[in-house]
Amino acid sequence: MSEPVIPILLDIPESIETERLLIRAAQWGDGAEMNAAIMESLNELQPWMIFAQKPQPPEESEIFVREARINYLKRTNMHMGIYNKTDGTFVGCSGLHHIDWGIRSFELGYWIRTSCSGKGYMTEAVNAITNFAIQELEANRIEIRCSGRNAKSAAVAERAGYKLDGVLRLSMRGFDGELHDSKVYAKVRGSEF
Repeated sequence: MSEPVIPILLDIPESIETERLLIRAAQWGDGAEMNAAIMESLNELQPWMIFAQKPQPPEESEIFVREARINYLKRTNMHMGIYNKTDGTFVGCSGLHHIDWGIRSFELGYWIRTSCSGKGYMTEAVNAITNFAIQELEANRIEIRCSGRNAKSAAVAERAGYKLDGVLRLSMRGFDGELHDSKVYAKVRGSEF
């Protein structure tokens, strides 16, 4: 049996670069840019994201990024902002959540700013974060979960090579008040990487 992981002692990089993107851990002061992206994208995010149910003041976003920074350092939730390398535009958010260090299992979540959608940024980010989880965190399992009605999120998972593990029928209540199926996509060590 291997030694238990002490996550806070792991030296984990705080940024990843791709051809077009800088993906990095949240920093103090990121809240204003994130808030502007949420407000721009409220209509598209509302069906899927709890934080988009009503407009939020910039202070709430700043509180979120400050807590996200602390959680990244503690290795309990690894929230990351996505930025365009050319012009610095805040593209969206992603990261690794519901972390189980005992089995090195991670859930990868994401959302994108409306003006940046349809350009392949999120698939590029998901591929980079997947590789980061495999190489830096020694992941054994990486999941992407989404509502069965969220075709765009499912398409990102599929383009990034995730396999559909299954559909959990009527397993979540959507923000529309109705029951939704949940799609669970995954990559696992030994078969997908």
